[in-house]
Amino acid sequence: MPLGTLLFAPQYINAGTKPLGYPDYFAYALIICKVLGVIAIAVPQVPGKLKEWAYAGLTFNLIFAFISHACVDKNAAFMAMPIVILAVLAVSYVYQGRIARLSSKDMSNTGTYHQTSVV
Repeated sequence: MPLGTLLFAPQYINAGTKPLGYPDYFAYALIICKVLGVIAIAVPQVPGKLKEWAYAGLTFNLIFAFISHACVDKNAAFMAMPIVILAVLAVSYVYQGRIARLSSKDMSNTGTYHQTSVV
């Protein structure tokens, strides 16, 4: 968890990016983008277009993390972790869309009031 590392163990903030040859500031940029992406996905009031961008950004991040590990350290465990998290993100994306459609359908069904007259 990048935010946890920033708050509780800042000396390890660039432990994942330094061996890959990225500059120190890159780790901070990744943390900010990941936190903003998670917030955009988790908060229901965020517009759908912004959620789509958040999913896309996190997807690109995980794909490039896999590529970086594959090219630099070739450690199978380090290469597998982004793919596992990407699978979880994909499941979240699929079900987020289904949940949004179901809740909008429920809102349209419960939002109407039909008055019937009793004779």
